[in-house]
Amino acid sequence: MYCKDEDDKKDLEQEILIQIWKSLDTYDDTYAMTTWLYRISMNVAISHYRKTFKHKGKLVSLDAGLLDYTTASEASERSYEQDVLQKLLNELNEFDRALMFLYLEDKDYEVIAQILGITKTNVSTKISRIKQKWKQELNT
Repeated sequence: MYCKDEDDKKDLEQEILIQIWKSLDTYDDTYAMTTWLYRISMNVAISHYRKTFKHKGKLVSLDAGLLDYTTASEASERSYEQDVLQKLLNELNEFDRALMFLYLEDKDYEVIAQILGITKTNVSTKISRIKQKWKQELNT
């Protein structure tokens, strides 16, 4: 979700695994292992996204023909619904995107709250507001 390029995804996976390895001795067993892993993964992914976004203006663009081919190829592999969902997710800020990603992964509100460091009530409120916003956008 935080990388569009397949090579970037692989790099991010490696960064996450390295950070998990480095953090093993700080694991607090009062939290579920999955919650701890998600929290590390989300932090690394958001940091990676921020670094990539900062350097985005410094990148040289590809030939337009190559871009069109890649876009058409990727679009043919995904369904219309996935494209719409991806567009809606991309319009969210980093925190809300992480929240909705966890929600779409069917994580319990309590787990989402622990991962993101907010209250369960706040999770519920934010998800409700985002869903309401999406409904309005899709109806226009």
